[in-house]
Amino acid sequence: MAEAITPTWTVNCSILLTNLPLLERPAAAAAAGFRGVEFWWPFATPTPAHEEVDAFVGAIEAAGVRLTGLNFDAGNMPGGDRGLVSWPSRSADLRANLDVVTTIGERTGCRAFNALYGNRQEDQTPEAQDELGAYNLALAARAVGRIGGTVLVEPVSGAPAYPLKTAADAIAVLDRVASEHGETNLGLLFDVYHLAVNGDDVDAALAAHRDRVAHVQVADAPGRGEPGTGDLPIDRWVEDLRAGGYDGWVGLEYKTAAADPFVWLPASER
Repeated sequence: MAEAITPTWTVNCSILLTNLPLLERPAAAAAAGFRGVEFWWPFATPTPAHEEVDAFVGAIEAAGVRLTGLNFDAGNMPGGDRGLVSWPSRSADLRANLDVVTTIGERTGCRAFNALYGNRQEDQTPEAQDELGAYNLALAARAVGRIGGTVLVEPVSGAPAYPLKTAADAIAVLDRVASEHGETNLGLLFDVYHLAVNGDDVDAALAAHRDRVAHVQVADAPGRGEPGTGDLPIDRWVEDLRAGGYDGWVGLEYKTAAADPFVWLPASER
C-alpha cells in the first residue's frame, strides 16, 4: 500500500533533466534533494522487454526515490499523439500495456497512473471514441486496482484534437466510467498549467472538484517554465489544495533552460 506522505514536490523526469540519459535522471533528482520522481511512458513500445523494465525499476531503486506517477503508453508524443485510450486502432496496444504498467507499479510502490485520453480521429465519431474511452479506462482501473492504484485522467493543452480541455471535461469522463462500468478508482490529474492555458477558471475548478483531485502538476504560464517565470499563482493554488486536504505529491512538469533547473526552489523545501 502507498505510504502516507507530507505533500511535497516530485520531479517529472520525462520533461526535466533531459540532458541526462533517462536512467540517470532519478539519481540526479535525488542528488538535488527530491524524494520522488514521475515519468511519462519511458519505453519505445507498449510491451518492453523484461530487461528494459528491470533497468528502469533498478534505476529508481538505486536512486532511493519513490516513483510517484507513471503514464500508460500514450503513443508517439513528439509526433503529436496524446494517448491511446479512445483511439480504436491502438486499443490492442493500450490493453497490452496494462499489465506492464501494473507490474511496474507493484515493484516500485507507484499507485498513480496517467491515462492520456487520446486525440479525436477523423475516421471515427466522437461518440464511438468516447464509448471506447470509457471502456478502456474501466479496464485500466481494474488492472491497477489489483495493487490499490488509481487511474488519472488529465485535461491537456496544446493539442487541438485532444477533447478534454477543462476539469469539467475530465470529470464527465470519470463519471461515465463509474456509471457505465462501476469503476471508481479514477481521479482528476489537476495540472494547473494545462487548465490555465486552456482558459479554465482554475480557482472555480478547484472549488468544484477538490474531492476528485488525485494528482497535481505545475508549470507557469505563459511559456511552461518553472514557477515564478510566468503569471500563475501557483503557490496560492498549492496551498489551497493542501489546506483543503490534498495529501499527495505535486509534480514539477515544466521546461527550463537554466543550468540548475531547480534553482527557484530552496533545498530545504524539496
